[in-house]
Amino acid sequence: MSDSVSMMPEHPPVTDWIRDFDHTDPTWTENPFPIWEQLRAASPVVHTERFLGCYMPTTYEAVKQIAYDTEHFSSRRIIVRDVRPEITATSPPITSDPPEHKPAKQLLLPPFTPDAMKKLEPRVRAICNELIDEFIADGKCDAAARYTKHIPVRAIAHMLGIPEQDGDLFIKWIHEVLELGIKDHGTLMRAIEDMSAYFAGHINERKDKPSDDLITTLMNAKDKDGKPLSDAHVLGALRLLLIAGIDTTWSAIGSSLWHLAKTPADRERLVAEPELMPSAIEEFLRAYSPVTMAREVVKETTISGCPVRPGNMVLLSFPAANRDPTVFPDADKVVIDRKENRHAAFGLGIHRCVGSNLARMEMTVAIEEWLKRIPDFRLDPAGKVTWSEGTVRGPRALPLLFGAAG
Repeated sequence: MSDSVSMMPEHPPVTDWIRDFDHTDPTWTENPFPIWEQLRAASPVVHTERFLGCYMPTTYEAVKQIAYDTEHFSSRRIIVRDVRPEITATSPPITSDPPEHKPAKQLLLPPFTPDAMKKLEPRVRAICNELIDEFIADGKCDAAARYTKHIPVRAIAHMLGIPEQDGDLFIKWIHEVLELGIKDHGTLMRAIEDMSAYFAGHINERKDKPSDDLITTLMNAKDKDGKPLSDAHVLGALRLLLIAGIDTTWSAIGSSLWHLAKTPADRERLVAEPELMPSAIEEFLRAYSPVTMAREVVKETTISGCPVRPGNMVLLSFPAANRDPTVFPDADKVVIDRKENRHAAFGLGIHRCVGSNLARMEMTVAIEEWLKRIPDFRLDPAGKVTWSEGTVRGPRALPLLFGAAG
């Protein structure tokens, strides 16, 4: 056991969610929804001493207040972890505060416009079908391992102009940063170093041989003073695209397939009424939002009547906000033709997700292509669905059987 692990605090099982919540507890990982309901009933903001002190807003309103308040809450730390070492590597714009945030974000918007997504869409459809070809004849598969995980990995590799077969490396780094890294600082730092070395190699290659991919686009971008971005800024942006753009979308696609596997009425309706796909995708995003972000309290303030103090982190749960019954009628029901759906799955405020157009397109294409070829499927009773721990929630094992139930 390395020193970094041995110094980490133990995580005893939670016995009092309201005063001692822990988003890495197995009960939360398995099924967080009843826990959020309990917390919301107790207070709009709850607190735990774990993770060196952390608040969690439980209502849509409290989440929104914090997300829009960049004066009292900083984005320099965006993952709630057991340690808070000095910040060395940043990933602009997600870890930036005003005024640095806006110019850093604007650089990333052009590659993710709806028009850019239309150009990418045929490749994503082809990726989905190449994956399905590999397992459809088996009559079953682990959809997380064989399908959902690979779609965003290959799509982002295609955009960045790096080999799609390097995807397994990305999957390893993401697991180390977003899951293992919460409790093991050494693993986290190693993954960031490996990722940085990998991208530094690609940046150097393009200095001699530019191409028309996203890495070159970032290298050619200018900052607000008209100067080229530093290699460190380009590296940070690439790390962000990899970490923020892959796990989140594969989790959202996986949760959607999980829902359709266990809800035949919704599955049959989507097959019969494909025009419902846009509202179904929004509802899957609301009901199974994959992403919980974090903020650091930098100045004392009050949120929904609750005092919050510096020195604490904030677990900014967009998924819990999306289950708030005062904002969403039947918040715990999945209604695939829900009309009003102002969900917060892509965040709120200045840090709203840059890649929302990409995520929506990938989810839509992944579900459409799956339903075209495998309209009948269900959870495999011989297997077990497992969920990821930590910042991004989605199925990590999703065993499915194809064909009508025998």
